[in-house]
Amino acid sequence: MEKNTQPPSSPAQYYPINEEAARRAKEAMSFSDYRAGSATAEYHAMVDKAAEMAEVQKRRTDPEYHEKINHLLDLYARKLAQNMNEGYAIAARVPSMLIAGPANFPVRKKEKQNAAADRNMMEWRYIQGLLDRIRSTGMGGISADDEDAIEKLQMKLERRQAAQERMKTINAYYRKHKTLDGCPDLTPEAIEELKADMAGNWQTQDRPYPTWQLSNNNAEMRRIKVRIEQLTRQREAGYVGWTFDGGTVEANQEENRLQILFDNKPNNDTRIALRSHGFRWSPRAGAWQRQLNDNAIRAADGIKCIWPASGEKPGELQRKARGKA
Repeated sequence: MEKNTQPPSSPAQYYPINEEAARRAKEAMSFSDYRAGSATAEYHAMVDKAAEMAEVQKRRTDPEYHEKINHLLDLYARKLAQNMNEGYAIAARVPSMLIAGPANFPVRKKEKQNAAADRNMMEWRYIQGLLDRIRSTGMGGISADDEDAIEKLQMKLERRQAAQERMKTINAYYRKHKTLDGCPDLTPEAIEELKADMAGNWQTQDRPYPTWQLSNNNAEMRRIKVRIEQLTRQREAGYVGWTFDGGTVEANQEENRLQILFDNKPNNDTRIALRSHGFRWSPRAGAWQRQLNDNAIRAADGIKCIWPASGEKPGELQRKARGKA
C-alpha cells in the first residue's frame, strides 16, 4: 500500500482509503446516500489523533525512543487503512436484509460475511492496541522483547558506571581540598548547584555525594549486570518446541513467545490452568502464549495436559536438547 502525501501540519503519513468500496458498503447497508470523501476524512481524523498522541509521547521520553514511536505510528496508519478497506469490501459482499428484502435472501453467504467481519474486528482490536503501545513506549524498563535489549542495557550500565566514577572523583577532590572550587570535573554552574544541595540538605554527609547515593547507584549497576546475564543466557538457550496430545508448543524465537496451539478449543479447566500459569490468549497469533524464557518453561511444567507426548516435562526436554540431561 502506497502512502499519500500528508499535509505539512501533520507528523503522520496517510495511506489510501478505497472510496468506491466505502460507497458500495454504504449502499449495501443503508438507503441514505454516501457522502463522497467521508471514509477518508474519518481515517484522517483517527490518524491525526494518533499522531498527536505520538508527539506527546515523544516529548515525554528520551530521543532514543522516538524512532520506535514513529514506527508504531506508521504501522498504525498503514494497518488501519488496510483494515478499513477490508471492512468496506466485506460489508459490500451481501446487502442487509433491510436493503435486499427477505425473499431468497442468501443466508449462507451472509454467514460467511459475518465470519469475515468477526475476523476483521479482531484485527481492528489489535490495531487499536498499537495506540497503547505508543503511550507506553519509553515509560518502563527495557523489554526483553526488544531485539537491542542487551545493547541498551549495556549502554545504561556504562552510563551508571561513568556516573559512579564521577561522583567518587568529585568526593575525593572535596575530601582533599575541603571545597569544590576549582574541581576540574565540574563547571562553575555545577559547583554552585552542588554547594546549594549540600547547604540545603541537613542529612547530607560532609561530601557532595553521600554514601547512600553511591550505594544506590552501585545496587542498580548490579541489577543491570544480572539482567544482561539473564538475557544473554536466554538468547543462547535455544529453546525447543514439542507436540502433545491435542496440539503443539512452539518456541517462537522471532516473537520471543512460548506459544501453545491446540487442535481444538481447550476446555474450561485447561483455560483456567493456562491463565493461572501466566499464559494469555492471543487472537492475532491464534495461540496461548507468554514471554519465552525459563519462567515460561517452568510454567509449562505445571500444566500436565501440554507435556510432550514422550511423557517428560517440558523442562526435561529443554535440558536434553541442550545436552545437559
